[in-house]
Amino acid sequence: MPDAPLTPGEMESVMAEEAAGEEERISRRGDRRISIIEASLLAIVAVLAALSGYAAARWSTDSSDLLAHASAERTLGNAANVDALNTLNFDVTAFNAWFAAYVAQNQTAMNVAARRFTPNFKNAFEAWLLTSPETNPTAPPGPTYMPQYKQPEKQHAAALNAAADRDYEAGVKAGDNSDSYILITVYLATVLFLAGIGSHFAYRRIRYALAGVGSAILVLAVVLLAISPKPA
Repeated sequence: MPDAPLTPGEMESVMAEEAAGEEERISRRGDRRISIIEASLLAIVAVLAALSGYAAARWSTDSSDLLAHASAERTLGNAANVDALNTLNFDVTAFNAWFAAYVAQNQTAMNVAARRFTPNFKNAFEAWLLTSPETNPTAPPGPTYMPQYKQPEKQHAAALNAAADRDYEAGVKAGDNSDSYILITVYLATVLFLAGIGSHFAYRRIRYALAGVGSAILVLAVVLLAISPKPA
């Protein structure tokens, strides 16, 4: 016998079941979609966070090394300056002894004082005598004012201080770079938090909203990673 036609009530019940099933299928597809988005965010952020953390650590190490070098060079530069000052004081003291003997016309004392001259000062002293300081009013005041008087310790100190300045500036810049990568890592950690907490909400709209905010922050972090200086 042919099936009896469905009553209006039965037809309404069947249509309701089909509608409910379709709604459930749509809901499952939506859940899968947002789950894939959240999983993708987590995977991308995990890789980028590792790279950012590594770069921050490398820049921090470079900063510490450069600042330590700068400190050591500054110490050596100060020591070289002290050596240059001690040498200058010795040369000036020896010259004053010679000059006092010269004024007293004591040739023996002059010879003794001259033997105390350092080789560098002796060259400048001999060049100064050639300017006839006794009669030439334009002669330099003393041998230390002559271009022949060199102070290699002072030049060495200047080179060390210049190197210390360069290393210090590079160390500060490396520290700033490390801080930038740490900030990027914080942004990425925020994305991880948003993607992770989204799965605890039953409403897909909230999950999509959190994923959208996380994606925007992720784009910002990627841009900052692209323009930030890379460690050597």
